[in-house]
Amino acid sequence: MADHDISGDLSGQVRDAAERRQALRLVGHGSKAFYGHAVSGEVLELAGHRGIVSYEPTELVLTARAGTPVPEIESLLAGNGQMLAFEPPGFAETATLGGAIACGLGGPRRPWGGAPRDLLLGVSLLDGRGRVLRFGGEVMKNVAGYDLSRLMAGALGTLGVLLEVSIKVLPAPKVERSLTLALPRDRAMALMRELARQPAPLSAACHLDDRLHLRLSGNASSVAAWEKQIGGEGGAGHEFWRDLRDQRLPYFDSQRPLWRLSVPPATPRLDCEQEVLTDWAGAQRWVYSRCSSTDIRAEVAKVGGHAILFRHGDGKTPVFHPLDPVRERLQRGLKQVFDPHRILNPGRQHPAL
Repeated sequence: MADHDISGDLSGQVRDAAERRQALRLVGHGSKAFYGHAVSGEVLELAGHRGIVSYEPTELVLTARAGTPVPEIESLLAGNGQMLAFEPPGFAETATLGGAIACGLGGPRRPWGGAPRDLLLGVSLLDGRGRVLRFGGEVMKNVAGYDLSRLMAGALGTLGVLLEVSIKVLPAPKVERSLTLALPRDRAMALMRELARQPAPLSAACHLDDRLHLRLSGNASSVAAWEKQIGGEGGAGHEFWRDLRDQRLPYFDSQRPLWRLSVPPATPRLDCEQEVLTDWAGAQRWVYSRCSSTDIRAEVAKVGGHAILFRHGDGKTPVFHPLDPVRERLQRGLKQVFDPHRILNPGRQHPAL
């Protein structure tokens, strides 16, 4: 596994850009370049900053440089019977750990394994002046530092250039089984709600084309008992969940605008959900809709959720749910503290920031 520390070079490039007030476009391997608004600026190449800094299997903690490819980390963990519990979407084999944290996305296991911000223990980063800042550590007790670290999950590089990430890893399940049941959406949602009230060893639940796909993870006896109780057919297995995670299922082949709706799991099907793949047992919905962006966001907001224009936007519609005045004031304050010259991925999340 390659090991390269180029933090000194990166710090110098950020300091130089800050002096020139030159915007920087942060790039790892570009696997998530489609996500968010386009950024104009000089490219800051981050993929070369890579390598495992420390890994303590008995402590369930891994620290790696941000440019380390996720597949290399997953391979290392698998050799010790462990995993990245948030099952990070990569969208490419070159996806990096820094990119996984910066985008803040989780795969099918996320509701049961935790979100990236839940598992993030600490980070070191470059702020918009090129200074190295460290927050958190390698234990969950450091509450103040942990909270600051969590700001970086989902910030898309707008608050800092991630250098190192310390993350909690979890034991991989001894056994996994996939099941498929032919069910219309209403009955599938009811079954998922029922399973959520019981100690079923679920680790993924997705509904598409009148078929409910479930993944059970745990010890052999528990998985076998629940497999018998739930019934259904043997599912597509690892390949299906991998392709769902990385959006390689045929459902995602369309070039139409793809919306990601985040809503309470028991929310009934919304009017804007003309075509929908339901993930996370109902909490995440990938939607193609004929409704306007305004109507989609208004309907989702009524049920306490938010909507992201995930792919294939028109370049004019805001990608992320517009901020209310309070959140916008908080975001501006954070940007001023971490990146006062607004040079780090300016406008990637919200054009005004």
